Amino acid sequence: MSIKVGYVPEHFSTPLHFAKAHGFFTSRSLSITLIPFPSGTGHMVKSLSSGDISIAIGLTEGWISAIANGNSDFKIAGKYVATPLCWAISGGTQQGIDRVEKLAGGRLGVSRIGSGSYVIGFVLAQANGWLKEGKEPFEFVILDDFKGLRDGVNSGKADAFMWEYYTSKKYYDSNEIKKLGEIYTPWPSWHIVASNNLPTTTIGPFLEGVNEGIAYFNTHKDEAVEYISTHLDYSKEDAQEWLSTVEFASDARKVDEKDVNETLNVLREAGVVKDSKVSFQDVVLNL
Repeated sequence: MSIKVGYVPEHFSTPLHFAKAHGFFTSRSLSITLIPFPSGTGHMVKSLSSGDISIAIGLTEGWISAIANGNSDFKIAGKYVATPLCWAISGGTQQGIDRVEKLAGGRLGVSRIGSGSYVIGFVLAQANGWLKEGKEPFEFVILDDFKGLRDGVNSGKADAFMWEYYTSKKYYDSNEIKKLGEIYTPWPSWHIVASNNLPTTTIGPFLEGVNEGIAYFNTHKDEAVEYISTHLDYSKEDAQEWLSTVEFASDARKVDEKDVNETLNVLREAGVVKDSKVSFQDVVLNL
């Protein structure tokens, strides 16, 4: 069966590429087309709803907030990364704020409304006591993708934005943007979702292929560094350092109920999810 799979073309995608390159999907009679989404999870939400892709790997908070807020086109089918994500908080080098405390009520650049970069803004506001009933914590400025976000803080369109730390680090080193701070997600960072129109008989074999890709990644770290530093926007040094911080799921087929419920609780407290009745069973596919 032919399946279009959305992913973010960053270092986290390496096991997925290994799974495709080494035939772990074709051995299960799956023809996988990988579709890159550099603007992130929010864009994949729309593409899942439109039917342009059937499976996607993206940020936990983006998936759960979309489903909990009424999107019934897909559900979480598997777990991809077990460790939290370090979101770097970045500003422009030419102008703008110089520390996180000055961001309260300011202009926060995001890729899209509903994306991970948008949702984590509420978590940051919650952590700093900036949430006010009935009022958004920032003026959200839509800047499409990582390059748009970098350009936005240097042109003055936004005061700051948040993106994954190692993806941002190269631009700290080149002095294109400056680091203001960081915040970790209080949940495992990446999950896999599947369209409700996709037969469940194909989802299991796909997740098995992902498992084999992760196992290959775990035992071929040098090949992973080479792939990341030649095909993606990272130095070998940053790729090696990142490897020491990340742990992929031990079994992509297992979604932890505690992880989902705790994510829902944080998103409710941050004001991202309004429905108090949404539960694990509403968010996760019953395979």
